Amino acid sequence: MNHPSIRPVLRLAALAAACLAAWLPAQAAEVAVAVASNFTAPMKQIAQDFARDTGHTAQLSFGATGKFYAQIVNGGPFEVLLAADDTTPEKLVREGHALAASRFTYSTGQLVLWSPRAGFVDSQGEVLRSGDFRHISVANPRLAPYGVAAMQTLDKLGLTATLQPRMVTGENIAQTYQFVASGNAQLGFVALSQVMENGKIISGSAWQVPASMHEPIRQDAVVLNKGKDNEAATALMDYLRGEKARAVMKSFGYSF
Repeated sequence: MNHPSIRPVLRLAALAAACLAAWLPAQAAEVAVAVASNFTAPMKQIAQDFARDTGHTAQLSFGATGKFYAQIVNGGPFEVLLAADDTTPEKLVREGHALAASRFTYSTGQLVLWSPRAGFVDSQGEVLRSGDFRHISVANPRLAPYGVAAMQTLDKLGLTATLQPRMVTGENIAQTYQFVASGNAQLGFVALSQVMENGKIISGSAWQVPASMHEPIRQDAVVLNKGKDNEAATALMDYLRGEKARAVMKSFGYSF
């Protein structure tokens, strides 16, 4: 039996709990995010942390930045774009499909020449000159910024014409990685984030391409017009700037 003097307190507590329960669902929202393929692994982890820390959820779609651009300008359902470059978000802003004030560089990517075979790729990338392979996988430079960086690297090494007949082209960096991982190509230019966890390359052998070999792979985020009134979109952009999200990115090889 409850003491009469504590009944008002219990009623207030129940009222407060009811108000809180009613408030939380109203605050929690969902945001549709188009994510560049190279950012798949870190974004899955960041989205889990984001949901746990804010109550908002991010629905993720992964693919090539070039294909996302085509979908967005044709009315695609996305509210935020995490691109593999800085030119696509800038173009979307210029063309009136995204909010200029929201755009920022959330990370800088790292290109790596990788093979699942241990000891095959040397630390200087000299394997490219030895020619001891049948196929090399490269992302389509018309669709994927990592493909652009790969071709700039080969141009700088003077190997583009020599290696062109051996190239197999992925439509995005995920497919490029699969060509190598499956053995259809003996090696390939992929994103460091695809072969790194907790700051270490997890399998095979690799050459981390020096940044001086290609233009910086600046990866920009932007809120699209469909997300302008979605508080989850704004919250996600803030979260990506935070130390917790940046620590995840850094563990996959990204810099800032």
